[in-house]
Amino acid sequence: MDRMASSMKQVPNPLPKVLSRRGVGAGMEAAERESFERTQTVSVNKAINTQEVAVKEKHARTCILGTHHEKGAQTFWSVVNRLPLSSNAMLCWKFCHVFHKLLRDGHPNVLKDSLRYKNELSDMSRMWGHLSEGYGQLCSIYLKLLRTRMEYHTKNPRFPGNLQMSDRQLDEAGESDVNNFFQLTVEMFDYLECELNLFQTVFNSLDMSRSVSVTTAGQCRLAPLIQVILDCSHLYDYTVKLLFKLHSCLPADTLQGHRDRFMEQFTKLKDLFQRSSNLQYFKRLIQIPQLPENPPNFLRASALSEHISPVVVIPAEVSSPDSEPVLEKDDLMDMDASQQSLFDNKFDDIFGSSLSSDPFNFNNQNGVNKDEKDHLIERLYREISGLTGQLDNVKIESQRAMLQLKGRVSELEAELAEQQHLGRQATDDCEFLRTELDELKRQREDTEKAQRSLTEIEKKAQANEQRYSKLKEKYSELVQNHADLLRKNAEVTKQVSVARQAQVDLEREKKELADSFARTQEQQDVLETLKHELATSRQELQVLHGNLETSAQSEAKWLTQIAELEKEQGSLATAAAQREEEFSALRDQLESTQLKLAGAQDSMCQQIKDQRRILLAGARKAAELEIQEALGQLEEPALLISCAGATDHLLSKVNSVSSCLEQLEKSRSQYLACPEEISELLHSITLLGHLTSDTIIQGTATSLRAPPESADSLTEACRQYGRETLAYLSSLEEEGAMEKADTTAIANCLGKIKTIGEELLPRGLDIKQEELGDLVDKEMAATSAAIEAATTRIEEILSKSRAGDTGVKLEVNERILGSCTSLMQAIKVLVVASKDLQKEIVESGRGTASPKEFYAKNSRWTEGLISASKAVGWGATIMVDAADLVVQGKGKFEELMVCSHEIAASTAQLVAASKVKANKGSLNLTQLQQASRGVNQATAAVVASTISGKSQIEETDSMDFSSMTLTQIKRQEMDSQVRVLELENDLQKERQKLGELRKKHYELAGVAEGWEEGTEASPSAVQEAVPDKE
Repeated sequence: MDRMASSMKQVPNPLPKVLSRRGVGAGMEAAERESFERTQTVSVNKAINTQEVAVKEKHARTCILGTHHEKGAQTFWSVVNRLPLSSNAMLCWKFCHVFHKLLRDGHPNVLKDSLRYKNELSDMSRMWGHLSEGYGQLCSIYLKLLRTRMEYHTKNPRFPGNLQMSDRQLDEAGESDVNNFFQLTVEMFDYLECELNLFQTVFNSLDMSRSVSVTTAGQCRLAPLIQVILDCSHLYDYTVKLLFKLHSCLPADTLQGHRDRFMEQFTKLKDLFQRSSNLQYFKRLIQIPQLPENPPNFLRASALSEHISPVVVIPAEVSSPDSEPVLEKDDLMDMDASQQSLFDNKFDDIFGSSLSSDPFNFNNQNGVNKDEKDHLIERLYREISGLTGQLDNVKIESQRAMLQLKGRVSELEAELAEQQHLGRQATDDCEFLRTELDELKRQREDTEKAQRSLTEIEKKAQANEQRYSKLKEKYSELVQNHADLLRKNAEVTKQVSVARQAQVDLEREKKELADSFARTQEQQDVLETLKHELATSRQELQVLHGNLETSAQSEAKWLTQIAELEKEQGSLATAAAQREEEFSALRDQLESTQLKLAGAQDSMCQQIKDQRRILLAGARKAAELEIQEALGQLEEPALLISCAGATDHLLSKVNSVSSCLEQLEKSRSQYLACPEEISELLHSITLLGHLTSDTIIQGTATSLRAPPESADSLTEACRQYGRETLAYLSSLEEEGAMEKADTTAIANCLGKIKTIGEELLPRGLDIKQEELGDLVDKEMAATSAAIEAATTRIEEILSKSRAGDTGVKLEVNERILGSCTSLMQAIKVLVVASKDLQKEIVESGRGTASPKEFYAKNSRWTEGLISASKAVGWGATIMVDAADLVVQGKGKFEELMVCSHEIAASTAQLVAASKVKANKGSLNLTQLQQASRGVNQATAAVVASTISGKSQIEETDSMDFSSMTLTQIKRQEMDSQVRVLELENDLQKERQKLGELRKKHYELAGVAEGWEEGTEASPSAVQEAVPDKE
């Protein structure tokens, strides 16, 4: 192959000449196509390789020219599809770089030919996204960017791949519609966001404290950013122009979100451009523009004239050292000799012979001069000697050229023979490929059928999601209505309290009026007393009149007193009349106030009754609607496939409903006794609706995994329970029917559901709680004994191997058994640390109770420990058996690797179960974690020694192809390809089977061992705890 490659470099395109001699016209095109595909394959493979160096520009340029030559990217994708992009991050990174260049500078049909692989790029992006170190995260973000770019150019075909457009073309892209410009701006924001995300991620992955841009690893990561800088400069320019156009058509408030997003991207882009311009790698490849200090002010239309479009300048490329001519050593020597001889001749012609100046030339010293003829003869001799040297050089060069031509002829003959052989081989390959094409067509039909079925399943899933969203919306509306009713109830209660306060104020005013009336009565009594005194005074006056005659002086005095008394009598009569009028007015006001208060109390009581009735009806309808929806889901069990149908959850729901019924009866009795106590009744009705719905759904989900007879009985019991609950809620509509409402029928239905659920409980849950404590100690002791036995057995196997094996096999066996022994020692340390931690947990958590009572109280946690201990002991026994078979030559190395991984998973389960109730600062917990890391390292050592031993043994069984003919090799090659396809098919089937087995194992383990969310280590957590050593 090396000789063929050298002949291909020396002789440009020899295949068309050979075919032209045959006179076959169509062969010329086939040869040119084959040469083109070969050149493209070599360029793609050289551009996309596993070396951590930047992609060479000449290889990428060849790929770009190839797309323009064939007007598409079929050849590029045919080569890329054979590369393991999903298993090598470096290949995937360089593929993204080359594909980005093709999308920018390649033929426009590259986008059309690449759309069919868009879903594969998305899957690959999600796959690489699970890796947080190295090139995994970079590949995921780069693939997401390429998918966004393809979608953008598909939606906007007016934009070329390099994004270079004039302002007129940009206006035409929006079709003079503001809605189109608005949507185009949003898409540009998304596009630029992906570009900036890749930009930022690449910089974050580099150690900027060192000169990473001068290293090959740093240049490999920085090279794709040149394409990103070119894209970002155009996208920034177009975004600014579109935002100015939108602000001229729409109000500023509408575009507030656009401005905020632009400000965020402007800050990031400016920072990244600044950081990139400081790197030495970019200074010689690209001139990065600098953005202005302040962003454009879109609220001022004249600011558009101040905007300067950023321009990225790429300097002219210097000729590559690979393209410089290379001269061989002999040619350089000949050239130096010829140039030296010519220089000597010219020197002698100009300055004369060097003999004339020779100090040892005694002829000149003695005064003997040569004539002109002698000088001519000497000059001719010199010319003859020079021509003789040139003739010798020409002969040597002709002989060298003849040898080269002969070698070239022999190489051409060998190449002709090889081309003839390749032609026959191509015929055989054509037949083989035709067979493969038929097989691929058949697989394509199967794939189309599978896609159609997948589309139908997706439609059904979408319909189910729509139903779920509708149910969710209805549920949220019911919750909102319930909250509104509770809010109204609070307002009504507040109004009642206000009315009661007003009634208290009226009673206080009534008391004040009564007091004032009493004071008026007292004043009337005083008036009567005054009247009596007046009558007495009159009598005395008459007596005085009788004595008037006796004393004239006393008469005048008495007359004055009488006048004063008469004035006082008039004033007292006026005051009495005013008091009478005030008392009558107050009496009328009191009567009218009492009438108004009575009317207000009647209306308020009626309003409160109406509000209570509305609240009760709303809560009842909400509960009925929720129960009816659950009964509707009971008729469509396919919607509940994803629900967890654990029997113990169903029984817990039944117990919750029983407690809710008791609370509901108490609330109903309180409401009948005192209608004002309605809040507890509303809460109980709402809670009954929720719990009833959950119980029906949980019962339906449980019936999906139950035997047919039990499933039918459970479904019918749930349906009858829902009907009885609806009937009970309907009886709460009227107060008369509420007094006769009874929950006996509901309790009977719950009893049936509970009986069926107890029958469906798994057998692993019927262990007596008193036996759990003893069972934990027994299982831990059994695990320790199993590990000790496994260690002893490994030592026995190693002794037998040393006695019976020699050489490479003995070395491999000692290495594998030694790593297995180390793994057993690490597991032993882990078990001891787990025991210490369990003792600490029991001592700190049991209080005054005994350890058995603590284990019985935490039965779920205890069952998890028992399961993990069993798994560790079983895994140790299985691994010893696998190691024994491997040493005997009857087992497989893969079985030993799988057993070691299974032990690591079991120990991780034991660690996770022990960590659930441990304190974070516990010293025993730290020791347990260190022991777990020791087990992981020992597991890795077992896997590494197994892989090393397997490769070392396989190297001794090297294959000998020296005695095989070409036909035999071709036949075995075809057999190997068939075998590879069969093994890949079997691998896919086994992986599917492994997935189903793990799923079933987790389901059975969850039911049997009592895994619960938040209290036990879930299977997924245990699986994640095992490090990926494969």
